[in-house]
Amino acid sequence: MERVVIPTGVVDVFVVGGGPAGLAAAIAASHKGLSVVVADGAEPPIDKACGEGLMPETQTALRDLGVELPAGAGYRFRGLQFIEGYAQVAADFPKGWGIGVRRTLLHEVLIQDAEKCGVKLLWKAQVTGIAREGVRLSTGTMRARWIIGADGSNSRVRRWSELGAALHFSQRVASRRHYRVRPWSEFVEIYWSDRAQAYVTPISSDEVCIVVTGETAEDANFERMLQALPELHERLIGAELCSRERGAITVMQSLARVYRGNVALVGDASGGVDAITGEGLRLAFRQAVALADAMELGNLRKYERVHRKLARRPMWMGKLMLELGRNSEMRARALRAMRRNPRLFDRVLAIHVGQATPGASVLTGAQLGWQFLAG
Repeated sequence: MERVVIPTGVVDVFVVGGGPAGLAAAIAASHKGLSVVVADGAEPPIDKACGEGLMPETQTALRDLGVELPAGAGYRFRGLQFIEGYAQVAADFPKGWGIGVRRTLLHEVLIQDAEKCGVKLLWKAQVTGIAREGVRLSTGTMRARWIIGADGSNSRVRRWSELGAALHFSQRVASRRHYRVRPWSEFVEIYWSDRAQAYVTPISSDEVCIVVTGETAEDANFERMLQALPELHERLIGAELCSRERGAITVMQSLARVYRGNVALVGDASGGVDAITGEGLRLAFRQAVALADAMELGNLRKYERVHRKLARRPMWMGKLMLELGRNSEMRARALRAMRRNPRLFDRVLAIHVGQATPGASVLTGAQLGWQFLAG
């Protein structure tokens, strides 16, 4: 293995974790004129079992970092569609289109932008601990003013800095496959069964990404899920499996604190919402900007306040979506209500992607509650 060369002197920001959240934090900090080092034990591109769909607001957050996807990358989709048996309901995004793009491509784009910003990237670098003065690696210690933990839902930085107290915690299992088949819908489709959900995202003109999520590994088993969803199974007859299956744990948790001293957490390390929301990357990108602002001011308490505010709506939507997944009667009532009143689903989607006013959110909640009572 190539020896990792540690930069000399004191770096302004040391990021532990080189996934999208860590790279976004590095890019945002570099825009403030801060020197940044990122270290990760893996080598790029880093993949993850996720749905690979970027909602319109996620793309806006990415552009606010100064990052642009290559022209023609990915595959556009217009909204979301819920499917359970013969019951279907769809809604367009209020503004813009989503885009499905391979996670590895997104990671490569973020790496390129980080390098352009002058970020020093240390791959295959084993971080062994942190201290107030800096970060310990297997090859030595790097002094840093700020330390950012972007090392995922099982964050070691969170544990080392004693930021593990959770206000809410739940987890499920996810599995992902890619199939070589022409996308059959302009929507991201969410198929519901009694024990799991399947998310179908078009990511190119001849490829779709499918993620299955459930309470247990058995629930998230692809073969079992396809047996329970004959309408999806039929779409995939003859389709080539074009990636190895990847599994992951999807966690929804909120932390009592996301900073201590000169250490702050971003992305899944700082808490997160279930993959069912599709909000993970948007949150990470917005958190990165908020953290850079706070470091510039020397006030991480400000970051914690913004972090808590950013998480409110996705956490609420995540809880709602999980409840729909676990309660077939509630899910049936919701689908009936939105089929009777398609504009209701339009407004629900607007809330979900952060494009609804507070007044419209309250009105939609009241209408949806009334529809539930009416059955």
